[in-house]
Amino acid sequence: MDVQGTVDPGFEPVRDAFTRNFDQRGERGAAVAVYRDGRKVIDLWAGTRDVDGTALWAVDTAQVVRSVTKGVAAAVPLLLHQRGQLDLDAPVGTYWPEYKAAGKERTLVRHLLAHRAGVPVLDAPLPPADALDVGRDFERAAAAVAAQAPAWEPGTDHGYHAHTYSWLLAALVRRVTGRPIGRWVAEEVARPLGLDLWLGLPQDEAHRVGRVGRLAEPPASATGGLVLRPKRAVAEAYGDERSLTRRAFAVIDPAPDENDPAYRAAGLPGSGGIATARALARFYASLIGPVDGHRLFAPATLAVARTEESAGPDRVLVVGTRFGLGYMLHGSASPLLGPGSFGHPGRGGSLAFADPESGVALGYVTNGMRKGVTADPRAQALIRAVRRSLG
Repeated sequence: MDVQGTVDPGFEPVRDAFTRNFDQRGERGAAVAVYRDGRKVIDLWAGTRDVDGTALWAVDTAQVVRSVTKGVAAAVPLLLHQRGQLDLDAPVGTYWPEYKAAGKERTLVRHLLAHRAGVPVLDAPLPPADALDVGRDFERAAAAVAAQAPAWEPGTDHGYHAHTYSWLLAALVRRVTGRPIGRWVAEEVARPLGLDLWLGLPQDEAHRVGRVGRLAEPPASATGGLVLRPKRAVAEAYGDERSLTRRAFAVIDPAPDENDPAYRAAGLPGSGGIATARALARFYASLIGPVDGHRLFAPATLAVARTEESAGPDRVLVVGTRFGLGYMLHGSASPLLGPGSFGHPGRGGSLAFADPESGVALGYVTNGMRKGVTADPRAQALIRAVRRSLG
């Protein structure tokens, strides 16, 4: 595999692991970038731009990153809180009056961010036209979530809001700022930091984005010790059409085509972001320290983001998960670099996170999607290599 890019001395194990992902784990096209203490130390890419094509991945190739998007979107309410525009302990209905319905009156803003709102499912799944209604800033979907009765009393338990997270955050941010969340990210985050990152892909950038698709599962010898066979409870949850698990991932029915220009233009803030690995690493680096003079999170906001809010058996994912405010935290379901790491995986492979203790921020983007939600062997191999590089 002809790997392109640069690696600073000492980080060669990451290049080796990245190469092995192609040689042993079936990778088709991918990129990885790492910042340390605000400086880029790894920037690699290889393979094909499209999972089903032959054109080579280029220096500026971007991809749909699925739920990695949640970590970008979560920064918006936290930055609004940092600026004094949003109270994390206020009822959601303070900003979004229509949300005070069907037993959700006591739902707090922090409950939305920590997957404790109790609305991971909708009684009536949304057709793609309503779910992706970017022209109305997702108002049809937001109205459906506002009217939905919670599956549990908000604040008392947690369960992954796989798709409804998009409309919860979009509606909240629009009502606080008057701007769509995708525009807010473009103007307040991506532009100042120079990020190739979009929640809503501009038409003039569409030529840079590759096609994503499914990959066959890797051989057992290439999983790095990870057990890919789901536990019986997890398999049963995904197989039961009535389970919260199955319903949470089927909120949009039929499932939209992630390669469709309409899907990419919509920029769902929970699953539809498009980015380069370089942009994701730079974004997370700016959450934990200055990057070329720009820092997003003040120390107090950083502490809030990675303070545990939810832990234990996840009512949607079934396995034990840990969440701060908008971010997955290091744990058995989603191993990151260390106990203080925070970030977000994307179902199927991609990952981005930061580890303040080591000063490391990592972005990994792939066009080859697999079944796993939180701990893809390719991403885990890269994390282990970073750990070895740090000594």
